Amino acid sequence: MSVPHQLAVGSNRQAIVIGGSMAGLLAARVLAERFNQVTIIERDRIPDKPETRRGVLQAHQAHVLLLRGQQILEQLFPGLGTELAAAGATALDWTLDCPMLDFGGWAPRFPSGLVTRACSRNLLEWMIRRRLAAYSNVRFLEECQATELLSDTSKTKVTGVQVRFHNHGQNTSAADVETQNSASLPADLVVDATGRNSKTPEWIKALGYTPPQETVINSFLGYASRWYQRPADFQSDWKSIVVWSKPGENSRGGLLYPCEGDAFVITLAGLGRDYPPSDEAGYLEFARSLRSPILYEVVKQAQPISPIYCHRGTENRLRHYEQSRLPENFVVLGDAVCSFNPIYGQGMTAAAMAALTLEECLKEQFQRHSQDDLTGLTRRFQKQLAKVNHIPWLMATGEDFRWPTTEGGQPDLRTRFMQRYLDRVRLITIESPVAFKVFIEVLHLLKPPTALFQPSILMQVLRQVITRRHQDQPNANELSLPKLPSSAVDSLT
Repeated sequence: MSVPHQLAVGSNRQAIVIGGSMAGLLAARVLAERFNQVTIIERDRIPDKPETRRGVLQAHQAHVLLLRGQQILEQLFPGLGTELAAAGATALDWTLDCPMLDFGGWAPRFPSGLVTRACSRNLLEWMIRRRLAAYSNVRFLEECQATELLSDTSKTKVTGVQVRFHNHGQNTSAADVETQNSASLPADLVVDATGRNSKTPEWIKALGYTPPQETVINSFLGYASRWYQRPADFQSDWKSIVVWSKPGENSRGGLLYPCEGDAFVITLAGLGRDYPPSDEAGYLEFARSLRSPILYEVVKQAQPISPIYCHRGTENRLRHYEQSRLPENFVVLGDAVCSFNPIYGQGMTAAAMAALTLEECLKEQFQRHSQDDLTGLTRRFQKQLAKVNHIPWLMATGEDFRWPTTEGGQPDLRTRFMQRYLDRVRLITIESPVAFKVFIEVLHLLKPPTALFQPSILMQVLRQVITRRHQDQPNANELSLPKLPSSAVDSLT
């Protein structure tokens, strides 16, 4: 693939992206259109097939790509959905193939066209890396760690990154030994996409800047996931299942999510320190205690193909870079700015939205200034990114504030109103396919929460409030359980 046509003749702009996870990969894709060379710095060894990288502790958990995220990925990488299908990713219609037990009962099931390709995070990242590798102006530096930002003498502009190379092999050649030394990499733009553990607060402090203020909302959710092989004669009328927790009644929920290779992952989650255990008996009992027994029936009969992986670093964390003074030619995005409770599945989609925001800001920058002038980009981008993150942040923290054990603040009047209104909407969705479709579109960030105030839904809510009638919760057992072969039972470990 040749250098993209947007590059100015005679220019030699270089960009560095620190971090090779989803946020970094998508940022690199955008930068490849406007920089002569884009270097992705990744501290892990990059696998040449869909495998877990050492530094991605949560990779074994279910990773849902929301509909908005899939739209953006297809925009950045045309044909990606077709490639995922060829690799075995399951087509998942979220209103037909995924029964959901919500506050009031099981949601209606009907075809809506709200379809995504369900797969593992490993497969999705590997496919995007492979696409980026086709760009002649994109390179990966693996087993390489950024240690500090480089700046001009006035410390008003970032000019590159200091890095340290690692080598974990036992037999090192002279060339290998040389790569262990640190090096200075120059760049016209540096992007921090290193995730929750970003060192940017420390790096900018070393340059004389004040680290950003942080907001942390922690519902103390923990989750545990296990992978299973789908039996050849597995029969069910669904592909995925979601059992939501219910505040005031049951703090536990679960998800069955299909992946490539005729496998599926089951993630169990508990809020308020009600953590799912990692032992066999405890995991099974936790599944049994959900509001529906359906995941329990799957877990107790299916053949596991992995250990039980637990994860508890799930707080929502927002670093307010939009309020900070930062050096020029440097931006921060992804989880390094705003990380969400992963149970809501917003992370990869938020990373995709951040990449689009960066693309828009770069386009505006080069319309206003010369091709070599990035002055003002940093501040403009961080402010725009804050606006993009605002709605998913409110959605995630608003749900976490439902739990009395949540720490980091109290829900304001607007949040309390939205909680009560959403409770009413979620009761309505049990009998209204129209309302349920809009609800799914909001969850998948296709529409803003204000879409739930459209007249047809608002009138149903008002009618419900006026009549003060509450729907009874349907019997959770009315959803058909999967029919598993006796061989799957016999093969339990």
